[in-house]
Amino acid sequence: MTPPDLILPGSPLAAIDARARAVFADLVQTYLATGQAVGSKSLAEQLSGREGLSFSAATIRNIMGELSQLGLLGKDHISAGRRPTQHGLRLFVDGLLEIGDLSKAERRQMEAQITASNQSPDDVLARASSLLSGLAGGAGLVLTPSMQNALRHVEFVGLDVDRALAVLVYADGQVENRIMNLPRGVLPAQLEQAGNYLSARLKGRTLDQSRTQILAEISDGRAALDSAAASLIKQGLADWSGDKKRSLIVRGRSRLLDNVQAQTDLERVQRLFEELERKEALIDLLDRTETADGVKIFIGSENPLFALSGSSMVVAPYLGADAQIIGAVAVIGPTRLNYARVIPMVDYTAQIVGRLLGRPKDE
Repeated sequence: MTPPDLILPGSPLAAIDARARAVFADLVQTYLATGQAVGSKSLAEQLSGREGLSFSAATIRNIMGELSQLGLLGKDHISAGRRPTQHGLRLFVDGLLEIGDLSKAERRQMEAQITASNQSPDDVLARASSLLSGLAGGAGLVLTPSMQNALRHVEFVGLDVDRALAVLVYADGQVENRIMNLPRGVLPAQLEQAGNYLSARLKGRTLDQSRTQILAEISDGRAALDSAAASLIKQGLADWSGDKKRSLIVRGRSRLLDNVQAQTDLERVQRLFEELERKEALIDLLDRTETADGVKIFIGSENPLFALSGSSMVVAPYLGADAQIIGAVAVIGPTRLNYARVIPMVDYTAQIVGRLLGRPKDE
């Protein structure tokens, strides 16, 4: 349990004593484990004698009433026990949650499931998504890296008289092929010249980082390129400007049905399925986490995307070869996720993915 001096002044948790915090923490932990509202009698039995505190069912009911007035607990109907509200869950996660640590054996197992010899970056990301789904009991999400990563090599391959294939090889091993129209009069030797020039200027840098320098060299006549090769390069830079292709890998949707206990649960999961189909909105949400440090948690309607399903998402960014954030991994599921276990799993998965994608391809 969080020591009193770690509870921020002004937090509703600071307004209640140690007994009430013990009741609140135990109730939330029981709810997260069972998905059921918690009654005063069962909670009194769990708490009695713990930490030298004595609890009766009547005492628990009084404390539950105080916590309900603070907006931390709610109930579905008159005879039901209490469950944490979304506000209560947020305060628990921020102020009372004891995050577990993964054992060495768990870490080795996770690495073994994601790592395989000669696998492509796409394989790494798909395995990571499946791993998170299996371990956390929700859907596993992986936001793929932006194609604005540092480049290693550029090559142009002629297809016919007016089209070429631009092959962009990124520092993390990803390869992207783009068909582009050729300026009039470009010969195979000029395709090679343009590719060599771009490879030399772009190696270890992104297109955005190098565009201004390259265009200035061409404009000033310092590029040592003939007009056809220079036109091809300028056209490529214009076509690729601001292009950040992202995709979302989702695994384990069916696991969201494993703990459905009532019609309301089924309706919530159906809404979540609909939300998962809105990949552009999810990509935008995960994209915004790339400005955050470490694990970020969205609970229920804190994010409009999950307002209907009342779902939670635990997300962590991963780093590329240059120690810059390039993507994110996440778990999405009901608000009663086992946050203490899911948070370190998501965090460590992000570390594994970052190491594998940032490793030189010939290692």
